[in-house]
Parts: sequence; structure tokens; C-alpha cells
Amino acid sequence: QVQLVESGGGLVQPGGSLRLSCAASGSIFSIYTMGWYRQAPGTQRELVAAITISGSTNYADSVKGRFTISRDNAKNTVYLQMNSLKPEDTAVYFCNVKNVFEGYWGQGTQVTVSS
Repeated sequence: QVQLVESGGGLVQPGGSLRLSCAASGSIFSIYTMGWYRQAPGTQRELVAAITISGSTNYADSVKGRFTISRDNAKNTVYLQMNSLKPEDTAVYFCNVKNVFEGYWGQGTQVTVSS
């Protein structure tokens, strides 16, 4: 019933930028938190950034000062602006949305940072 459509991934050089988007649609009640996770080969999925409906944000220490999360509540869309990208940012990035009842995952979008 709930679909998360991610876009914006790709291949960039170190120091470059990408903007990820995730649009949620379908039957969902009062989205509270939207966020981005990532998973590199051989690693656990980890939180990158999250934002609540009130605008409070949390970031992984590794991305603070480089990434910015934002949301458009009217469109049920969350964005991740990624600047000053590093090779260690290479991963599959997954969108996640939560309400008081359920959490939902996107399919993931590949981000590769390489020269």
C-alpha cells in the first residue's frame, strides 16, 4: 500500500555533490520521521540522517557538515543534499519513513564516489 520512490543516485567524483529524493505515496497515516540509511558491501545498514515532522534533524557523525536533510510535508517527500562527497560515502542509500504504527523502506539507490 505504501510506496517509496527514490531518485538521484549515481556516479560522482570525490568532492562532488548529489541530491537524493524520496517520495512516499499510498495509504499512510501521519508520517512522523523520514530519513536516509546506507549500506556498503560487507557492512550493516546505518543511519545517515533523519528529520521529524517538526524539523528536528539527526546526522551520522561522518556526514555532519556535508549532508543536509530536508522534507516537504505536503508532498511527503524527503531530500538528502550530499556535498563534498568522499569515496567512503559509496553505498546503497535507502529511504525510510515512520509513523506511530509502521516503518517503510525504499528499494535503495546506488551512490558511487570514485575518481
